[in-house]
Amino acid sequence: METILGINLQTWWFLILGGVFSAYAILDGFDLGAGAMHLFLKKEESRRIAMNAVGPVFDGNEVWLVMGGGALFAGFPVAYATSLSAMYIPFIFLFVGLIWRTVAIEFRNKEKMLWWRRTWDIVYAFSSGSIAFTLGLILGNVVYGMSFNGDGDFIGHFSDLFNPYALVTGLTALALFMMHGAVYLSLKTEGRLFVKIKIMLRRFVNFFIVTFVLQAIATIVFIPYITDRFRKHPVLFIFPAITLLSIANITRCVSKRKYGWAFFFSSVTIASLFSLVALALYPNLLISSSASMHNINIYNAASSSSTLKTLLLIACIATPLIFTYTAFVFWTFKGKAKLEEHPGG
Repeated sequence: METILGINLQTWWFLILGGVFSAYAILDGFDLGAGAMHLFLKKEESRRIAMNAVGPVFDGNEVWLVMGGGALFAGFPVAYATSLSAMYIPFIFLFVGLIWRTVAIEFRNKEKMLWWRRTWDIVYAFSSGSIAFTLGLILGNVVYGMSFNGDGDFIGHFSDLFNPYALVTGLTALALFMMHGAVYLSLKTEGRLFVKIKIMLRRFVNFFIVTFVLQAIATIVFIPYITDRFRKHPVLFIFPAITLLSIANITRCVSKRKYGWAFFFSSVTIASLFSLVALALYPNLLISSSASMHNINIYNAASSSSTLKTLLLIACIATPLIFTYTAFVFWTFKGKAKLEEHPGG
């Protein structure tokens, strides 16, 4: 088994995959959260400014999702095929939501009629919220396990995907992104809108804390293999500790009006939660609820070593370029959002 710096290629690709999806959740997460809370903003001017805050960056943030999907397809094609076939309808719902969110942002201000703008406001809020919830639902099923056989064929029922653990994970993802989006909007707004966002932010932080506690309880109750792993390796508790400290720092920074640091710790919270998922799964990618022998892991799902080496080289070149592009976009559109900016970015 080939290794680089003492780590095998499959593990390297597992880490890259986790990093890419974490980056997507951090970057597009605040877009989705800002969209999900859109209808809480009552004034036309407030809604336009909020959309202008995400308009220039949301489409670039989605590049990370495309990159993650491509990485999963190229690096672990078996896991890609099984996950998409098992969760075909949720993935379709996710992609439809992504399409309608883009359409809503681009179309909302094309006409001045009140009914037109309110219609697209509803589409924007619903699509953003549904994307956030569906992402959590998909992740919850990955952790909880799905019923598939040794050939990777899904043998369960569609209703199985809506198990209690997946539903709680979907709700937690929605709450997390709404909090993340509120923190981002607090950085991009001023005046009365800023005051409104600040009040909403405290509520969304509380909402996330409640769902986070529910998620922790659900994990203990429904996912015994995670608690067993942490019992066997107590050093892993450093990651839940980082998560708790980052959540605590969000509330502390919000109370002290340090919204830049609040956004940083909100991002750390997302990254640490993804780290917990990775630690729980490794070396598995998909858990089979029918028989553990059918689990899809980084070894039986990986492409050939030559393919993984080529992909690793491509990732080493492409990832810094995407980081540079992302940083350039955020630098270009830094500062407070204004009405005169085009919401489609």
